[in-house]
Amino acid sequence: MAKRRNARWSFTALLMALLLVAAACGDDDSSTDTTTGAATPATTQAAAPATTQAAAEEPATTQAAAEEPATTQAAAPDEPFKFGMILVGPENDRGWSQAHREGGEYVEDALGAEMILLDLVNPADRPDVTIESIVADMVSQGAQLIFATSDDMKDGIEAAAAQNPDIPMVWSSGDSAWTDGKAFQADLTNLANSMGRMEFGKMIAGCAAALTTQSGSIGYVGPLINDETRRLVNSVYLGANHCWSEVRGETTSIEFAVNWIGFWFNIPGVTLDPTAVTNDFFDGGADVVISGIDTTEVVVRTGQRFEGGEAVYAIPYDFEGACSEAPATCLGVPYFNWGPSYLDIVGRVMDGSFSNTFEWNGPDWSDINNQDTSAVGWVHGDGLLGHPDRVAQLDDFIAGLGDGSISLYTGPLNWQDGSAFLADGETATDQQIWYADQLLEGVVGVSSAE
Repeated sequence: MAKRRNARWSFTALLMALLLVAAACGDDDSSTDTTTGAATPATTQAAAPATTQAAAEEPATTQAAAEEPATTQAAAPDEPFKFGMILVGPENDRGWSQAHREGGEYVEDALGAEMILLDLVNPADRPDVTIESIVADMVSQGAQLIFATSDDMKDGIEAAAAQNPDIPMVWSSGDSAWTDGKAFQADLTNLANSMGRMEFGKMIAGCAAALTTQSGSIGYVGPLINDETRRLVNSVYLGANHCWSEVRGETTSIEFAVNWIGFWFNIPGVTLDPTAVTNDFFDGGADVVISGIDTTEVVVRTGQRFEGGEAVYAIPYDFEGACSEAPATCLGVPYFNWGPSYLDIVGRVMDGSFSNTFEWNGPDWSDINNQDTSAVGWVHGDGLLGHPDRVAQLDDFIAGLGDGSISLYTGPLNWQDGSAFLADGETATDQQIWYADQLLEGVVGVSSAE
C-alpha cells in the first residue's frame, strides 16, 4: 500500500471524507488503506545549471516536447498538494531510493505538500504489483502528480500516463520526452523526464580513485547493463584515466574492470552478491572499488576489510550521506540532489504550466554541494581528506570540469571492440553520451548481458 508521508494531514483528510459521505450518500470511495508517517527534514540538493559534456558553459538541457500542458484538478484551498512517489528499492537504502524520497521531502517542506510513497516496487519484492495499479491507487488517494523513479519502470509509467492523460507524471532517468532521443513518445504529453548529469559525479569519483590507488587497479561493481549504466562506467573510466596519466603522470595503463551484479541492488538468488564481487576485486589486486549500485554493500565491506588492516578504499553512490556507512575507508560520494528539480516540477503543475519536458540537470559549478541549486554533487570522504595533496588535485580537477578546460568526452576515443567512438578533436553530443552502445576501450568487462 502506498504510504502518506505527513501525519498532520490525516485528521483533516478523515474529516473531509466524512463530510463528503454525509453530503453525497451513495458515492463509492475506491481509495485503499494507507499508513501515515511524519516526513523527516530533507537533506537534498538541486536541479541547476548544467553542461553538455565535460564543459560547463551550457545551461541544463530542458526540452519541451509539446506545447499543451497537462491538466490537473486543483486542490481545495484547505488541502495540501498531493503527489505520488514510486521507489524501486527501500526508502532508507542510503542510496538511489532514499535520495528520491528526500527529494520528495524537500518538496513537502517547501510547500506543505503531501507525498504518497510506495517503496520496494520491483519484481522480487512486489511480483504481482504493476506500475499502472500503483498509479491508480495513488490517484484514488488524491495524487495530482506521479514520480516513477527507476529506469525499469518505463513500460508501466508509459502505460499509466496513457491511461491517465490528465495526471502529470515524471519518469526519472527516462528519455520518453526527449524530442531528439531514440524513445520519444509524442503522444504522452503528460509524461516528463528528469535526470541529473551524474556523468560529472562519476568522473570525479574516477579521479579520486586514481589519485588514491597504489596498485593501479580499480574495480567497479555495476548493476544491470543498459545505456545509463554503460555511460556512467565510461565516465568513471575517463576520470580515472585522466587523473592517472595527466595528474599523477603515470606512464603505465591503469587497470579498470567492471563486474555487473544483474540488478540495481542485491536480490539473493537472482543477482550476484555485491559483497562477494567487492571481495573478488580486492582479492584480485584492486585497492579501490567504486559502487554503481543503489545500496551500500561496497563501502560496508570495504570498511570491514579496512578495519582488518587492509589499505583498501571505496566510493559509494547516489546518496549524500552514504560515506557514513564506513567513513574511514570512504574517498567520497557522487550523489543526486532531486529536491529542487522536483520542487520546480510541482510548481509548474500547481500553476498550470507543466508540460512534457526532458531535463538533464547538471552541477552548479559555483558550488556543487548547494542544496538548492545543484542537481549533482560530490562530498569528500575521510579516506581522501587525510591526504591534503590529493584533495587539492581533485578540487583542481573539479574546477577544470566546471570551466571547460577539462573535456573528457573529446576524441580520440574508441569503443571496447576497437571501433571509433569519437575522432580526434571531436566532442560528443548529448545523444552520443546518453546512448552508450558499448564500454570504452580500456575498460575490462562485458558491454552487454548477451
